[in-house]
Amino acid sequence: MYGKVTSGCVNGIDGQLIEVEVDLSSGLPHMTIVGLPDSAVRESIERVRAAIKNCTFTFPMERITVNLAPADLRKEGSAFDLAIAVGILATSGQISVAGLERSLLIGELALDGSLRPVPGVLSMVHAAKQHGLAQVFVPAENANEARLISGIEVRPVSHLRHIAQAGSDNAFNGVNHSERFIHRRSPEVDPSCEDYADVRGQQHVKRALMIASAGMHNIMLIGPPGSGKTMLIRRLPTILPPLTDQEALEVTKIYSVAGKLTDRAHLIRSRPFRAPHHTVSAAGLIGGGGVPKPGEVSLAHRGILFLDELPEFPRHVLEVLRQPLEDRSVVIGRARTSAHFPSHFILAASMNPCPCGYWGAETSTHFCTCSPVKIQQYRGKISGPLLDRIDLHVEVPRLDYSAFAGNEAGMSSAEMRERISAAHDIQKRRYTEDGAQFNGELTGRLLRRHCRLKPDAEQLLARSFNALGLSARAHDRILKIARTIADLEGSDSIELPHLAEAIQYRSLDRSDLNGTR
Repeated sequence: MYGKVTSGCVNGIDGQLIEVEVDLSSGLPHMTIVGLPDSAVRESIERVRAAIKNCTFTFPMERITVNLAPADLRKEGSAFDLAIAVGILATSGQISVAGLERSLLIGELALDGSLRPVPGVLSMVHAAKQHGLAQVFVPAENANEARLISGIEVRPVSHLRHIAQAGSDNAFNGVNHSERFIHRRSPEVDPSCEDYADVRGQQHVKRALMIASAGMHNIMLIGPPGSGKTMLIRRLPTILPPLTDQEALEVTKIYSVAGKLTDRAHLIRSRPFRAPHHTVSAAGLIGGGGVPKPGEVSLAHRGILFLDELPEFPRHVLEVLRQPLEDRSVVIGRARTSAHFPSHFILAASMNPCPCGYWGAETSTHFCTCSPVKIQQYRGKISGPLLDRIDLHVEVPRLDYSAFAGNEAGMSSAEMRERISAAHDIQKRRYTEDGAQFNGELTGRLLRRHCRLKPDAEQLLARSFNALGLSARAHDRILKIARTIADLEGSDSIELPHLAEAIQYRSLDRSDLNGTR
């Protein structure tokens, strides 16, 4: 006897439909699962056996072969339990499959037959919709997450016995939820107590952060302890516009696959802010594991990755950032599989100017005790290629008392966010046919087309290029920053002041900030 049902798994952050084929044949009672299953899948034999018996069904005393197709794709996790159990019951004639046609079955079985939630449901349901399936059976705790995808019927299941009712819509405790996910928005977040209006002084730093947000550029703040570097960067999410519908679906998929989705009823609308500790491993930062899982760079997708005190991170860990910063994606290869994770984020970093932190900011109580060699070694922890990929290098000086006593706070987060949203709209209209969204993504042909300079600006860039010894990558990043500054000012062309301001944001390219006194 032969039967087949459909289940799913996750490859990277994308769902993959899996055909669960069940064959019952004469022979000694034995159950085998084939199709590259991992340990969790192989152990489902005992979970399924106990669940079937404890639900008053009969476990067939025959030779049972379960094939998970396609057979060359690595299968992992416990999401196949429900499909395997239903396949066995349907093939042995104990339940009808009339109501399970064009259905996706996902869920982990407890020994008593109840269903437990599994990660990655959003991706699997999305794949089911794309393949034209009509309905999905998911654990009750995953139902709200599955309903985020429109156009497919979601049937929550709390126990294996309820599957037998699937042939009758009136008897089954399932509800059709067909609202579009774009209308299912997260509740309004209370206004944050963190606002750039509360930051006194450092107006040029707030300007640089606004530019970085407007063009999705990477930024580094350099300054002595207590100058406000961490405080300024932690307020960065308050000026970023909310995620678009497509971006929200991408981010929610990542958090669903990683098992970090706390609110299953809504898509994630606020941009992620990830701040890993400097003891993070390369695998924790970039992703990895026997079965690849997303790391911090993917959890920060469409948001911000904050690395505080950048030189304190091991150099080999920082070097793995090169590829995601350039390609905006991560591909993790293993012997039998590879996984692709998106990683389009703003890298926001901070660092002291020297090991003690007070070089160039001496006071009557604090003075630098670092030798030039120590400063060079400290800066040397960050490689040149990585620095080249950071667009804006901004000095954050120590503040005088007058900055705290004054009443001038500058723009609030809401005002900055309004200007940034306008710049985002300009860029999206400009790049409609180019496959890009923001100025930070421009390369090659697109960069030459959209960042043309007037003769006077071209001469300034040429002089700066030779004087600072800039790389070709730094040259391109200056152009992209200048394009963003022009967008913030509402200018169609890059003017000389825009380019001059962009050049000043390459402070680490100057010799006086490279560890020499």
